[in-house]
Amino acid sequence: MNKVKVLIAGSTGYIGVQLVKLLCNHKYTKIKYLCGNSSVGKKISLYDKSLKKYNLPKITKLNYEYLRNIDVIFTALPNGESQIISNKLTEKNILIDLSADFRLQTKSTFEKYYKIKHKSSKNIKKSIYAIPELVKKNILNKKIIACPGCYPTSILIPLLPLLKKKLINTNNIIIDSKSGYSGAGRNVHKIHKNNNLYESLSIYGVSNHRHNSEIQQEFNKLSKKINFEFTPHLSPMFRGILTTIYIENKKGITNKKIINTLRSFYKKDIFVRIKSENSLLSTNNVINTNFIDISICKTKNKKKL
Repeated sequence: MNKVKVLIAGSTGYIGVQLVKLLCNHKYTKIKYLCGNSSVGKKISLYDKSLKKYNLPKITKLNYEYLRNIDVIFTALPNGESQIISNKLTEKNILIDLSADFRLQTKSTFEKYYKIKHKSSKNIKKSIYAIPELVKKNILNKKIIACPGCYPTSILIPLLPLLKKKLINTNNIIIDSKSGYSGAGRNVHKIHKNNNLYESLSIYGVSNHRHNSEIQQEFNKLSKKINFEFTPHLSPMFRGILTTIYIENKKGITNKKIINTLRSFYKKDIFVRIKSENSLLSTNNVINTNFIDISICKTKNKKKL
């Protein structure tokens, strides 16, 4: 198999650097261009010393002529910028976007939650909201692949199979998520400079966090009667997410049935690990991996888990 030629736009941010590290170890990819604005001429190893051992191109400013020489462009850019790039794609290009630009499937919903005008609404229909384990081969039919938000990934992977099988009640799902501060990007230290970032747990986005829109969108594909509350927190760790979800089983549905349903649904998905009942999870077990660990735990209320 020929190697896929890749360009990464926004290669020096937290997400961009992590992407470079993943692709350096992918035997079917060749990184042809690393692009950025404030770091032109520098080496990517300046941002992560572990990259010194790879023969990588120096960082250049994005030139649309590059698109003729690549197969896939990854965009790890501020919201709105990937939309502009999407308008320049050639027939052979696939865009894999790590921002929120194509996660929402209507222009109006994007503009409501992100407060900026969508600059490529014509391309929304060419995109797919893509958690690979959930969309399967449908991902192959789209020119633009929208990577999901971090919180929604931790929420939708455990919940959607149970909602599809109608095993749980849908009127009161409670979602409590705690994220490492790298999720806020390199400017997190400026944004939270007064919050004692390294020793404090902070609540934010109560009732109106942007990721509500993604979660609601994916739930609505099954039913518009799914009620949930989602609250995110910023925790004093660099990486990782721990999401605790409180759900109520339908009558006659046991925790064992829930576990077996998830194991069956993800039996071919090596990155989803369904742990034994009442396993106590730690972000240490998944940090710097592609894994998501899921544990089903009983509560003091026999109807809930």
